[in-house]
Amino acid sequence: MKKKVAGIVIAGLVAVTGSLAAYWNIDVSAMGPNGVPAEHRDTANKGSDAARRTASAPGRGTYSGRVVRIADGDTVTFLTASGEQLKIRLDSIDAPEQGHGSKQPGQPFSNASQDHLGQWLAGKTITARCYDTDQYKRSICDLVAPDGDTASREQVRAGFAWAYTARKGEYLRDKTLPGLQSQASAARRGLWAERDPKAPWQWRYDCWRQAQCD
Repeated sequence: MKKKVAGIVIAGLVAVTGSLAAYWNIDVSAMGPNGVPAEHRDTANKGSDAARRTASAPGRGTYSGRVVRIADGDTVTFLTASGEQLKIRLDSIDAPEQGHGSKQPGQPFSNASQDHLGQWLAGKTITARCYDTDQYKRSICDLVAPDGDTASREQVRAGFAWAYTARKGEYLRDKTLPGLQSQASAARRGLWAERDPKAPWQWRYDCWRQAQCD
């Protein structure tokens, strides 16, 4: 790992205006000549066990750092304390889909889900517990706050993501999430304010594959 990497990452974010979705949609790889936030430079210079794990098994292990970009309600870019970026898919949840052109329209509450995740993560130093990688080479991780709560639980609790129960729970590592989802649904929080919200995995099939976007 080089001691200096491209891009000053955090400076200037507080000056960004517009919606939280726009605020977090920042590609840190395009910034600056020097790359590691000031608060992480000593750690980056010394190296760390996390960096060594990253070199041997990308996307697995435990990392400390900050989220520097939020793509949607369950996908982020994470900057480790050693200055390495990980593309992370939050474990055990599925959030409303953002649109990808006219043939793949976005779901209701997709922007609200992204914004809520941004609010929860703002200003926090996060621990990423990463278990695996998916077909898109994203790390599958829990993002854990200093108080032990996780981003996945917060998204489900607030009604901005589903517990990922597709395929008989194959993707559901955190077994507390269905209970949190039931509570959010009963309280009609977030997307549960709609009469019959459609789970993202069903949306991807019905709307994107079958062009039935009711």
